[in-house]
Amino acid sequence: MQKKSLRLALILMMALPLQIKAQYSKQDSTYRKFFIGSTLFMLANVVPDNNPPQMVYLNFGYRITGKDVISLEFKTWRYAWPIGIPYGKSYEAEGEGFPGYIREHGVSLNYQRFLWKGLFAQVDVMPAFQTFVNDDGKKIDKGFQIFNTYSIGYHIKLFKDRLFFQPSIAMTHRPYQSTMPASFKQVDDRWPRVFFLQPGLHFGVNF
Repeated sequence: MQKKSLRLALILMMALPLQIKAQYSKQDSTYRKFFIGSTLFMLANVVPDNNPPQMVYLNFGYRITGKDVISLEFKTWRYAWPIGIPYGKSYEAEGEGFPGYIREHGVSLNYQRFLWKGLFAQVDVMPAFQTFVNDDGKKIDKGFQIFNTYSIGYHIKLFKDRLFFQPSIAMTHRPYQSTMPASFKQVDDRWPRVFFLQPGLHFGVNF
């Protein structure tokens, strides 16, 4: 799934031109303060694949100032490979996956800071509940993790600021993971709990 996500991110970022005046002015009191959004990676749900992510992302945000934004993002998805496998020959390779998959549900608290024009930095902190499912489709255990994302991206205004698009690149980090079932833990322990160059393709509607 992550390979498809990376290809999709690269295609869309090359296809969409950046708008120079994307930043919200600190003094501007007329910009729309609320927004609702999601991610284009949900398109992976309809791509034929033997491991669909069954992903749902829904984001609700508030612009505190022209430069400071907070939001809550409700997320669920499933994955069958350790998140820490870096890009390369082992990335989503046969024999490197879990003996089943993990279904995850979480709510992340996000803080975004505009740095220059449309350039922004963002930190997401997400406590997430996990369900471990074996190859036979049977739920065998439950777990919990803290999953953080540290992003740099660009905010693009569309249709007179009704819509926006935010391509980004990120590092993800799991500072805490509860004890996994032994068969899953054996696979997960081979890899770090940090992943670099995770693409993001968020979009939203201002109101």
